[in-house]
Amino acid sequence: MKKLIFLIIALFCLSNANAQQTGKWEYLFNGKSVSKLRGYKMDSFPFDAWKVEDGALVAQTGVPNVDFLTKETYTNFDLTLEWAVSKAGNSGVFYNVQENSSHESGNGNSPNWLDNFEFQILDDIDFNDHEPRRSAGSLYDLIAPVNKHLKPVGEFNTARLLVNHGHVEQWLNGEKVVEYELGSKELNDLISKSKYRDNPNFAKSTSGHIMFQHHGQKVWLKNIRIKRL
Repeated sequence: MKKLIFLIIALFCLSNANAQQTGKWEYLFNGKSVSKLRGYKMDSFPFDAWKVEDGALVAQTGVPNVDFLTKETYTNFDLTLEWAVSKAGNSGVFYNVQENSSHESGNGNSPNWLDNFEFQILDDIDFNDHEPRRSAGSLYDLIAPVNKHLKPVGEFNTARLLVNHGHVEQWLNGEKVVEYELGSKELNDLISKSKYRDNPNFAKSTSGHIMFQHHGQKVWLKNIRIKRL
C-alpha cells in the first residue's frame, strides 16, 4: 500500500511539473545564458561560431558554420525573438528538427535545411535571391509573406512562430504574415512544386528541436523565449 501511495504521489508531482511548463514563458536566451541551447550534434554551445555581444547572439563570419538548437524538444509552442542581419545577411528558424543529417564539405547551408520548415530571416534588398517565397518572414520556398513591414538592415525585427496542434502562424513586427495547416492539401500541393518535392523525408517529423541557422553572414538574435502549448 505504501508503495502504491508513493507511486501516486510521484505521478501527481510529475504531472504537475509538466502542467507548470505548459503555458509559461521561458527564455531560451536572455542576453546572457546559453544553458538551454547547444550546437547541432554537439553537447556544448558553439562559441566559435556564435558570440554573446551586447545581449545578443551574433553569428561570426570567417568561421565554420555551426547552427545552434534547443536542448529540449517541442511539439506545440509559441516562440518569439528579435533578429537583425548585416547587408546580404541570411538565417532562419527551423522546427521539428531531428539531428539525422551531417554538414557537407563546402556547403554553407544547415544540414537540415532541406528536411524541415523554415521561418526565413533575410536582408531582402541585398541578398542575391529576390523570390518572395524565400524572402524575410516567408515559409521558405513555400509561402510568401503578406502585410510585411521589414526594418532596415541593422535594425531589430520581432518574429513570432506559433505551432499549435497543426495550425501554424508566422508573425513579423506585429503582423501575421504567413498562416498554414500542417498536412493540409493546400500545403502538400505547395511542397510538391517546391525544391523539397524530391525529398521523401521533408517535414515528416511532428516534434523535435528548434534550430537557428548560421548561414555564414552576420546575424543578431536576442530575447529568444518560448511557451509550450
